[in-house]
Amino acid sequence: MVKLYKNFNINKNHKGSIILIGNFDGVHLGHQKLFKLAQSYKKKYSLRIGVINFDPMPKMFFNQSLKNFRLSSIDQKIDLLDNLGVDFIATKKFDRTFSKTKSINFIKNILYQKLNAKFIFVSNNFRFGNKREGDVNLLIKNEKKYKYKVVEPKPLSVKQKVVSSTLIRNLLENGFLEKANKLLGRNWSIVGIVQKGRQIGKKIGFPTCNISIKDYVLAKPGVYAVKVLRKNNSKYIKGIANLGYRPTFNQKKILLEVHLFNFSGNLYNKYLSVEFLKFIRKEKKFKNVDQLKTQIQTDLTIAKKTK
Repeated sequence: MVKLYKNFNINKNHKGSIILIGNFDGVHLGHQKLFKLAQSYKKKYSLRIGVINFDPMPKMFFNQSLKNFRLSSIDQKIDLLDNLGVDFIATKKFDRTFSKTKSINFIKNILYQKLNAKFIFVSNNFRFGNKREGDVNLLIKNEKKYKYKVVEPKPLSVKQKVVSSTLIRNLLENGFLEKANKLLGRNWSIVGIVQKGRQIGKKIGFPTCNISIKDYVLAKPGVYAVKVLRKNNSKYIKGIANLGYRPTFNQKKILLEVHLFNFSGNLYNKYLSVEFLKFIRKEKKFKNVDQLKTQIQTDLTIAKKTK
């Protein structure tokens, strides 16, 4: 089980480890390749693997209007990193004070004094410190002085495009769900608590679980084939979801509504993990409820056939 720290005051047995620095949002195939390499160092040098992570993500901190951005929640990320053999995660609260840390002080005070890092894994575009003044070259320049070695793995490319969280966000935002899922190495998912809604779906014969998407990236608004997991239950339930603004009912708040097939029961206040399998169609405004109901039947047929 991965050990979690809320700052850099780590246990003695975690000092002198392999350190990976980054957001690792989505923990995609590129990240997975990186952790696989870290695992080989772990075996070779008998060291532990630690991750330095920031919350909120610096990009979201500096751009307060960036509300929908994350590919994965913090809890999802922890689970994914745990499965990749990470021994500990140090999550530092990213605020105005920390953002002003000089890059050389980050190296000296945190990487060297607090963590005593032996290997530091970073991407070639990694920037850190006040006004992003620090880079990989600065880390390499200080290797001998602070007794660590920088590892700068080659990024993973698929069809001549570097696999990145930004690329996957763009794919989701433009409706290319299946391409995004391939680069994630799994189905993209949203985890949330079922809330009481206006019961519009129930009134028209399609009851739904309503889930807030919080700060998840907003995938292309529309209808999706999904499968759902309940907390502490390993059995999937297939379903159909509408992600968006529900224009037929003049709603303005983004919401994820999920209709489950062959399920009856109360899911209010329960955690659900909704995995997105297929983008069926974009969201559209219907002239009346009957038109919507006819379209839903067509959508249901597609969703039920989706594997």
